[in-house]
This record gives sequence, structure tokens and C-alpha cells, in this order.
Amino acid sequence: MNAPLDQHTGLPVVAMVGGGQLSRMTHQAAIALGQSLRVLAGDAAESAALVAADVQLGDHRELADLRRLAEGATVVTFDHEHVPTEHLRALEAAGHRVAPGPAALVHAQDKLVLRRALAEAGEPQPAWAEVATVHQVAAFADEVGWPIVLKTPRGGYDGKGVFVIDGPDEAADLLEEHGALLAEERVAMVRELAAQVARSPFGQVAVWPVVETVQRDGVCNEVYAPAPGLADELASAAQELAVRIADRLGVVGMLAVELFETAEGIVVNELAMRPHNSGHWTIEGARTSQFEQHLRAVLDYPLGSTAMTAPVVVMANVLGGATADADFAGPSLDERVHHLMAHWPDVKLHWYGKGQRRGRKLGHVTALGEELAEVRARAVAAARYLADGVVDPAFAFDDEH
Repeated sequence: MNAPLDQHTGLPVVAMVGGGQLSRMTHQAAIALGQSLRVLAGDAAESAALVAADVQLGDHRELADLRRLAEGATVVTFDHEHVPTEHLRALEAAGHRVAPGPAALVHAQDKLVLRRALAEAGEPQPAWAEVATVHQVAAFADEVGWPIVLKTPRGGYDGKGVFVIDGPDEAADLLEEHGALLAEERVAMVRELAAQVARSPFGQVAVWPVVETVQRDGVCNEVYAPAPGLADELASAAQELAVRIADRLGVVGMLAVELFETAEGIVVNELAMRPHNSGHWTIEGARTSQFEQHLRAVLDYPLGSTAMTAPVVVMANVLGGATADADFAGPSLDERVHHLMAHWPDVKLHWYGKGQRRGRKLGHVTALGEELAEVRARAVAAARYLADGVVDPAFAFDDEH
């Protein structure tokens, strides 16, 4: 392979579009591999820009900035899917390697493109339709029943761009604002699951155990690995589905397949072609984290073991809460970190270096153990204390700390 190498280390240069926490944690994985991730950030205060040595400030929507990022890099990859598809095609046409490539990534960028591809492949998904008028919305709802879900085809994440409506009148303003939308049946789901797979250009794949994700207000709050009580047959079906999608679309790097479990089986909700919130548990909970695996995959290195390091792993996001309020009178962040380490010494903290505001993903904690209820209790209590300064009565603090 005649790809560019770093002149100081003799190792490949990975350039990542986006300076958020996914890029920050990928950078941490890169250090162990002898690399320093090159990051395109919109601001010097972004999460990854605060820690990476090679930071370029620019706009992911500007082709010139993307060309500058790609120059001398072995591969360009992403911590979000919002780069214009035509810009990625231009990078490829100029000889730069992009992973995943635009032909694959568009399925994570555009939900209508994804739905059409899944339909062509015969994969399980909710009933759906492209709608541009109130009449089309009403006709679709007549088939599947109210309420229905309307989604913007592009740009939505963490619940943004997703609308549950109970009647046609609610659709009018959304259609006027957004134009054509994706209409989906509201699935009667048992719970939400996620199946992650890494795929290399060589075609090697590696899958992790299927996890359960707990969403509140459209944002992932907790992840349980492995998904508790999931039948082996259904777990295998979810992993095989993720591998089929990765192969069919030609994904290179990480792929997260967000799933709804229903009484009849599983259906595909959405895709992410990058490290994903549902895989943060793998940093401590698997032999190879999703972040290291993403690097190995995009560089076409052999993939690492995905075996779990404990029977049960729980990840809990720390979302901005009471401590983000100007009038919060509780313990400072430094005090909260001190108390967390004292009272949950086995809980691992990942702080993203972001400014605090309510609902924002500020970090996450991970706990490992034998029993889900006990492991979850530790993770959730630690996350809540960081977010709100509230001590769970089950974990009374010792005065000396």
C-alpha cells in the first residue's frame, strides 16, 4: 500500500471529520497505536480539539477545508454523518481514501435512501412512505394507523428531526417547513437494541454482543451489554443482519444498526457509520473498543477480539442537569469527580471537556460486574451524581470523602 505515512512515526495518518466526543475517544485509541488523530474541528474549544495534537479548524460543509484535511492523510473518516455527499465524491475523485465511502455513508445520511435500500434487500423495517402532502400523510396513516412518525430525511440525530403526530393537521406545518418527509409506522416495540459490526476493506468483520439501549427524550441514557434476556436466536439474527447490511453497503469502519425489538422479531430503525453511543461500553467492557476497532478497520489492519471483559457491562450517559444551572449551589465538578472516585472506585469516568448545559452529553460512566441490577445501580447513581449532585441513598457518602 503506497498510502501516505507520518514522517515522524512512519505510521498511517487518520483524519477525522468532526471534533466531538467521538473524535476525542478515537484519538485516545489512536495514541495506543502510535498515532495522533488529525481532526477537523469547527472550533478550538471542541472536545477533540482540546486534546489532539493535529487540529485543523474548518467547516465540514466546505470542500476546500476537507481537501486541506485530506492532504497527506492515509484515510479520511468521520465522527458524524453531516458532510455533503458530493464533497466526499470529490475527495475520492482526487485520489483520497474515504472510509466509509460516500456510496455507503449516504445510507446513514439520508433515511429515505436507507429505507429504499433495505426494501430492495428484503430486510426487516417499519412500514414507511415518502410524503410531500397532507393527503399522502393521511393515506399512509389510514394504512398503518395513527399515530405515525414523521422524520426529516437528513440532519436528524438524538431525537431531532423526529415527530410523532396524531392527525393530518399536525403534518401541514412540518411539510411546509421541511418539504418531503419520511413517514413511518409507530412500531409497537418491546425495547430498543443495537448491533455493532466493524468491517475492513479486506472484508473482515467483527461483531460485539447485541445491547439494549434506553432512550429518554430521544437521547440515549443507558446501555446494557449484553441485552438482558435476549434469546440467543434473536441475538444471532441481529448480528447477522448487521453483517449483511455492512457487506451489502460496502461499509468500511464501524456500523451501528439501531433496532426495534417487537413481538414478531426485530426491525431496523436507523444506521450510524462511525463509533456510536451504544458502543461506549466497549472501552472497558470489550477486549477491543469500538474506537480502536474503527481505526483498525479504516486502516485495513486485522480486527481485534470483541470478547467481553465481564459478564455484565452498563454505560450511563452524563447529561447536563442541575449542575449546568447558573444558580447551582452544590459541589463543584472537581468535588463531584473526587466523590465519584471515592465511592465508586470501580466505575470508570469519561468526561468530554464540554461546556455544561441541560440535556447535553457531557460524559459517560461505565460499570462492570456479575448482576445487571447491581451494576446498573452503580452506573446510574454515579452518572446522576455527576449531572445533578444528588446522592442515591443506597450509596451514602462517607464523611471523610
